[in-house]
Amino acid sequence: MLFLVGTTASGKTQLSLALAEALGAEILALDSMTVYRGLDIGTAKPGPLERARVPHHLIDLCEPTQRFSVREYVLAAEAALKDCARRGRRGLFVGGTALYLRALTHGLLEDSRFDPELRAKLNERARVEPPGVLHSELAQVDPASASRIHPNDARRIVRGLEHFALTGEPLSASQSHWGAEAAEHAGRPRRMIGLGPPRSLLAGRIEARVRGMLEAGWIEEVRELFEADRLGETAIAALGTPEILEHLAGRLSREELVTRISSRTRRFVRAQETWLKRYPEIRWVPASTWELPEKERANAQLAFALESWSDLA
Repeated sequence: MLFLVGTTASGKTQLSLALAEALGAEILALDSMTVYRGLDIGTAKPGPLERARVPHHLIDLCEPTQRFSVREYVLAAEAALKDCARRGRRGLFVGGTALYLRALTHGLLEDSRFDPELRAKLNERARVEPPGVLHSELAQVDPASASRIHPNDARRIVRGLEHFALTGEPLSASQSHWGAEAAEHAGRPRRMIGLGPPRSLLAGRIEARVRGMLEAGWIEEVRELFEADRLGETAIAALGTPEILEHLAGRLSREELVTRISSRTRRFVRAQETWLKRYPEIRWVPASTWELPEKERANAQLAFALESWSDLA
């Protein structure tokens, strides 16, 4: 199993295309939001040119009104890998969704209990009560999760409260069970390249990315989905979507929108970095490559990746 992982705004797309071409591979998206049809600009989904250059899989798998579980992703990923293998092609996973990565490398948690009635009640409370109320309740029963979840992230707060109500155990404790399953899945060979710009560059790259996506029509994309009632509970929590809805409601100016999304993205990147540190086998592209001009940087990063996997090229 081949992985190119990295944080948001790390430049994975361009490196993945060049790497896939060099290895005779097809790209398997490792992203929990590009599975949704219609969320294109807001998820930086590969466009027609990228998909024509290298075949992509695990994109546009469901409507944004649907729930798409980690288990469904793993099943789709296994099918995509087998499809590539039948055609004599490798599969290259590219992305930064931690739970998807963990499920592929360590297996699935078996506890998938779900109570529609309880979730509906919690979602209704999240809708009508101030954001801090449910977050405070989560902090009482699962302080570890609450410390990582923003008070406005209603979807994750609801999931944490639901899990505790159904199991009597904090969700953070259940997630730590991944380690107990590692021995069973550690025998599956994998190689991992990591891509991440230095912190000194990241803030500027994130803001430039946000501005570029807004100029490309991100606000209009969210407006159309919202007005068509096509945003389910997961899709509506996608990075930037709640802030754009605030902007459309007249509560955020354009510049405030850029600032808010950029800030939330930086927090998200820090969480991604924490997850990726759990993989000591990741070979990180040297930070020195980021000091080079764009074309030289792309060549240097590709050369590093190919050297790391020289027996596959």
